[in-house]
Amino acid sequence: MSSTAASVPRPPEARLVETRQRGWVNPYAGLNAFDFVRQAPSPEIAAYVDHFWVVTWADLAEPYEQRIVSHPTVNMAIAQDFHRIAGVIKGGFSYTMRGSGRVLGTRFRPGGFRPFLNGPVSLLTGRFLEISEMYAAAGATMVEHVLAEPDARAAVALIETFLLSLGPDRDPLVDEVAALVAMVEGDVSVTRVDELAARSGRSVRTLQRLFRDYVGIGPKWVIRRFRLHEAAERVYQGLDLATLAAELGYTDQAHLTRDFTAAVGMPPAAYARFSSQV
Repeated sequence: MSSTAASVPRPPEARLVETRQRGWVNPYAGLNAFDFVRQAPSPEIAAYVDHFWVVTWADLAEPYEQRIVSHPTVNMAIAQDFHRIAGVIKGGFSYTMRGSGRVLGTRFRPGGFRPFLNGPVSLLTGRFLEISEMYAAAGATMVEHVLAEPDARAAVALIETFLLSLGPDRDPLVDEVAALVAMVEGDVSVTRVDELAARSGRSVRTLQRLFRDYVGIGPKWVIRRFRLHEAAERVYQGLDLATLAAELGYTDQAHLTRDFTAAVGMPPAAYARFSSQV
């Protein structure tokens, strides 16, 4: 990895973590089963890629399932048993690790995959496409070389070279979209699409079209998803659900519970108990 890559710390009292692990269900339990490292992209590809991530595990005595509450991003992931591009996944999803293995992923910036796709990113939403299906022989060759490369840094370099070979055009809308998504993620007071539209200087309808084209999903979903990430952390801290629902813009506690259960896989109260056991 580059000097910017670092192993994720594991504070003993933490159950839910900020930044790039936000969205992992019980992340520190997972980090006892596998190693996670992320690497910043080179300047040449940073306009499109947020970061690369590498998950490795070895000699697991029992299979380990990691559930994810997804982000509004496109990911490209390469492992021995799959090599695919994942659009925005509306619900939660999981991956089960067995024995030993490695997944090398590319997390694109929100909107950052648009220059690599001949069409709106919403075409990928809820779908997993084989890299070779999208990029034919060139994609298949890249996957083969990445799988054959034991060094993760060198494997990331192969992916960067491949992406740059596709000749993506710089698109100023990528930066605008990424900034809007970052605003939603970082500011819990943004709970409605009309609020975000006002801050962006665009109409609600124009903002919705922009998000579908570049992010792959509408701004309402993006707001709700980041508020669910926030809810997961706050539930563990013991905040009253009715208060939390009001703070995060839900109509009532039942609405928050439904959304939380659908994404995380269990109701908030059960998640609080589950997390406290780790």
